[in-house]
Amino acid sequence: MSDEKMIVAIDGPAGVGKSTLAKALAEKMRVPFLDTGAMFRILAYTLGEEAARLSEEELRRKKPEFSLEGYGDATRLLFNGKVIGAEIRSEEIGALASKIAARPEIRAILLEAQRKLGEQTSLVAEGRDTGTVVFPNATRKFFLEARPEVRAGRRLNDPREKRSEATLEEIATMIARRDEQDRTRATAPLRPAEDAIIIDTSDLDIPEVLTLLEDYVRAYNQKG
Repeated sequence: MSDEKMIVAIDGPAGVGKSTLAKALAEKMRVPFLDTGAMFRILAYTLGEEAARLSEEELRRKKPEFSLEGYGDATRLLFNGKVIGAEIRSEEIGALASKIAARPEIRAILLEAQRKLGEQTSLVAEGRDTGTVVFPNATRKFFLEARPEVRAGRRLNDPREKRSEATLEEIATMIARRDEQDRTRATAPLRPAEDAIIIDTSDLDIPEVLTLLEDYVRAYNQKG
């Protein structure tokens, strides 16, 4: 077996099933799952609005360190040696994460951390620029899409999301606002990599999409 690290990048906007599918694929491959978006959420949660104002030097003095334990659905992303859980999954933290993700200083710091993780182990990474920026030489790149109303419904029914009285319309508005931020930001905008395989998940369930991902990864391995 080769010592070469295998990186699978799964990108796309919120509500297309990236996390669920990336975890499931990582489970099949028996490698860690890396949620790059969670890294931005963790900084947003731990630093709050301050994250939008700190200089790169001040941010680096905070010494943000990330590590991975386990594989597949049991993967744990640690921040400075500690696990941070569902508290980062609110729409408000997501909005702040998108805001600070537009800052080149923060992206530079997290890019170093993400690539460092990819140098240590094979993994399945999901986010919004994993195939275009973080791992441009990834073994396989996927970009998942879905119709806006489908995505809003998925977010509404996602048990990981911490909301009190959010309606479908409110979630759809938040998603649209975040899409606009992500697609129009100057640094690493949300878009498919040129060599990404684009899959519309609107009318497919998780097992169906997972089968497609597995088939593409298997075809690459057989070719290699």
